Amino acid sequence: MRFGMAIDTSRCIGCHTCAVACKMSNNLPNDVWWNHIKTDGGKSIDTARGTYPDNLYQVYYPINCQHCSKPVCVSVCPTGASIQREDGIVVVDSEKCIGCGSCVTACPYDVRVLYEEELNYSVDFAVGDSDAPKHVSGVMGKCNGCAHRVDRGEAPACMELCPARARYWGDLDDPESDVSKYLEGKKTERLFESEGTEPNVFYVL
Repeated sequence: MRFGMAIDTSRCIGCHTCAVACKMSNNLPNDVWWNHIKTDGGKSIDTARGTYPDNLYQVYYPINCQHCSKPVCVSVCPTGASIQREDGIVVVDSEKCIGCGSCVTACPYDVRVLYEEELNYSVDFAVGDSDAPKHVSGVMGKCNGCAHRVDRGEAPACMELCPARARYWGDLDDPESDVSKYLEGKKTERLFESEGTEPNVFYVL
């Protein structure tokens, strides 16, 4: 089993719903985001490059942990805090993490965040899933593939709540899974494949 995701860039509208869904479901602290929406276009977010009216280009790339088959973050972690589960999802054990930042330096995707200071929240009670991960100052945080949701047979929050239905999730090793069926015969790209990490997020062009 190897969980992965496909994102249809022709359907993504850059609405940031996936980022907000992730933040709420995982009860992320203030100023912490595990999903980011990048614009392949102009110099600023939500802008196109080219000339008006018939030579414009803009594509959105939602970016979170790529849950690589060969995660360099796992191989460089000195304490074994970065872990690749048997289903391919990469998680962080906060009890083992010492916040050294080795994984941040090694990861080419800029998707990890070190909780350096006291964690603050907008409200004084937890939101989102009751079994959302606990966040601890001084350790690393990252998209965990909504492992707690996956373990109870659900899809990640970012996938389920995408209003444009631009995301597909499932077992990449199962040809009958939704993600495998969707990817069949389509032109795709993976980010920074030259790094040799074999990311399991596929962008459909």
